[in-house]
Amino acid sequence: MADSNYTSWGRFPQVNQEGLPLAWRSDELPVAPEEGASVLPYGNGRSYGDVCLNRGGLVFDTRALDRFIRFDTETGLLRCEAGVLLADILRLVVPQGWFLPVSPGTRYVTVGGALANDVHGKNHHQAGTFGCHVIALELLRTDGSRQVCTSNENSDLFSATIGGLGLTGLVTWVELQLRPIDGPLIREESLKFSNLDEFFRLSELSDGNFEYTVAWVDCVSRGNSLGRGLFARGNHDAGPYTGRKRGEKPRISIPFDAPFSLVNQWSLKTFNSIYYARQRERKKVRTIHYQSYFYPLDAIGSWNRIYGPKGMLQYQCVLPGEDGRDALANMLQAIAKSGNGSFLAVLKVFGDKPSPGLMSFPRPGVTLALDFPNKPDVFRLLDRLDDMTREVGGAVYPAKDARMSAESFHRYFPAWEKFSAFVDPGFSSSFWRRVGGEVL
Repeated sequence: MADSNYTSWGRFPQVNQEGLPLAWRSDELPVAPEEGASVLPYGNGRSYGDVCLNRGGLVFDTRALDRFIRFDTETGLLRCEAGVLLADILRLVVPQGWFLPVSPGTRYVTVGGALANDVHGKNHHQAGTFGCHVIALELLRTDGSRQVCTSNENSDLFSATIGGLGLTGLVTWVELQLRPIDGPLIREESLKFSNLDEFFRLSELSDGNFEYTVAWVDCVSRGNSLGRGLFARGNHDAGPYTGRKRGEKPRISIPFDAPFSLVNQWSLKTFNSIYYARQRERKKVRTIHYQSYFYPLDAIGSWNRIYGPKGMLQYQCVLPGEDGRDALANMLQAIAKSGNGSFLAVLKVFGDKPSPGLMSFPRPGVTLALDFPNKPDVFRLLDRLDDMTREVGGAVYPAKDARMSAESFHRYFPAWEKFSAFVDPGFSSSFWRRVGGEVL
C-alpha cells in the first residue's frame, strides 16, 4: 500500500486517501486497511468531482487491470478488464472495422469508469448510453463472492452496477458489443445558429439522419444572440481522407499550473467571440479523423491546469420537456450575467432510449455542460442552476459534480433508496457520503 495523490479531473475537492494498485483480476479483493475503513475503485481519474474520491479511505487503482480477454472480429463482441482505456480499445478495433458503441468526450476513460458512470456521447439520440451495449460483467464483492451479471443473470445487480458509481463492488471485466464502421473517418457538417430556437430546429432536423450531433454554445452571449453557437453533426465515412495522421499523444500540453484561473469574463468574451466568428459560412462540410471529431480536448495535455491551483467545477444538467427549454434560456441568461462560464459549453438533446442502469443520468431532454473556475460566486450560481433544474424535474450528472446537496440528489434520482440495497457494505466514496444519507 502506498500514499498517492489520486485526484479527480476537476481537482476539487482535494482529499487524503491511500491507493492500492491491483494487478490480477483473479486475485481476491484486498481488505480495507483497518476495521471500518471503506474502499472504492479508481480508474483513470477523469470524473470531475468526488465520485472517484474516498476521503480518509482506500482506493483500488485498477489501471493495471488492462488486458484484453477476447475479441471476436466477426461479431464485434469484446471482453476486457475494467482498467482498459477506451483509447486502448480504439487502437485495437478501429483497424479491424469496429468502433465504440458510445463514447464520452475523452478516450482516456477506463471501461470500468465508463460503466460506473454510464457515460453518454454524441449519439445518445440513437444509441443510448454505454450501459445499453454492455452484455456482461463480473463483480467482486467484499464478502469474497464473484457475481457474473447480465440482463438475465443477477439482473438486479447488473442494473445497479451500470451507473452505480463504483459502489456495488469491483468490476473485474466487462463484455461489450461494438458497432461496425467502414473506416476511421467522420463526415462532419458544422452549422452556425443564432439562438436557442435555431438550435432546437437543427437538432430535430438532424437526429434522424446523423448518428452524432452536438453543439458548442456561446455562454456569454445575451439578448437576441442568447444561445448562439455551432452545431456539429456527423456520420462515419469511408473517405477519402487527406488530413495528417492523428497521433496518440497530445499535440500540446500545459506544463504547469496557472498561478490563477485563466478563465474569466474577459478571456471568455474574447475567446467565444473569436470562436463563433471564425466560421464565416453558414455551413461547413469536411471529412476528418474520428479523434478530431470526438476528442478535441485530448489534443491538449493537462488542459485542466488552466483553471489554476484551486481547480474547477463542471456542471452538467438535463432539462426535460417544454419547461426544460425555458429553463435552459434562463440558465444561459444567469450564466452570462454572472460573468462566469466556459470556453467549451456543450448542448445536446438526449433521446428516449432507456438505460438498463438503475441510476443512469441521461433521460429525454436537453443537456447543458460547462466548466467553471472554483470561486465563491460560482457556488452561488450553481445553487441557482440547481433550483432551475429541480423545478422542471431535471437532474445533475454525478460524474461531473462536487457540491450538490443530498436533497437535490434524492430529487434527481428517486431510485436511490432502491439502489442503496445493492451498495457493497465495504464500498463508499466522498460523493456517496455527501448525498446518500437521509434528508434531514
